[in-house]
Amino acid sequence: MNAYSYFAQYYDLLTKNVEYGGRARYFHQIISRHLSPPAILLDLACGTGSLSLEFAALGYEVIGVDVSPEMLGVATEKSGAAGGGILFLCQDAARLDLYGTIDVCVCALDSINHFTGVKQLEQVFSRVALFTRPGGLFLFDVNTPYKHRHILADSCFVYDLDEVYCVWQNSYRPQNDTVDIALDFFMPTGGGAYLRREERFSERIFSQELLEGLLRQCGFEVLGLWGDDSFAPPQPDAQRLIYAARKIAQGKEHE
Repeated sequence: MNAYSYFAQYYDLLTKNVEYGGRARYFHQIISRHLSPPAILLDLACGTGSLSLEFAALGYEVIGVDVSPEMLGVATEKSGAAGGGILFLCQDAARLDLYGTIDVCVCALDSINHFTGVKQLEQVFSRVALFTRPGGLFLFDVNTPYKHRHILADSCFVYDLDEVYCVWQNSYRPQNDTVDIALDFFMPTGGGAYLRREERFSERIFSQELLEGLLRQCGFEVLGLWGDDSFAPPQPDAQRLIYAARKIAQGKEHE
């Protein structure tokens, strides 16, 4: 995953449509089915920390990890304004290194799709497993093949805001099921002038078979798979899949 140096400045402005409180409560429902609070929760690829703050408000002891120091700078400011209490760490998820075990890991907002190599994704799952206690949970969402191929695909989105003018262009590569994303930021500098900056990253489609295979390989059992922040089976036109997995206790695999 790239460090979103310029994107971090405007991420919250460009994602105002995300209902972080509702997303946190949804994950909380899943967690409450299997764990008793309080719990230590890792918000993996936490970005600017909006979801981390919501989890903290629900009573979790939160650790936020992201590879972008710029994103974490925004997250730390927001956490401080809210009273602090969240530990933020700047780390590559494939090299995750925590101080102890966690009860649950949440990786939300299609962050899994941004790990574009299968080997890299395997390393992420392996590191999450290493620091998740037996019986602990790993919850994540992914954008579906339908969304990548029919919604994102070769679309272009324009954000005309007072603070920034942003052009978001997608390019779908069917040969490896990847959507390349180009963000161009035009930042007003006064007098009608603009400073242009760009970010480039990609999202990759991962099949259900691959994801469930990697989970099992890394010591997890799949507890549930749902579509679009519901508790219903995924429909063919679902845009988001939510996975819930549990770390298998050593010696339980063959029982």
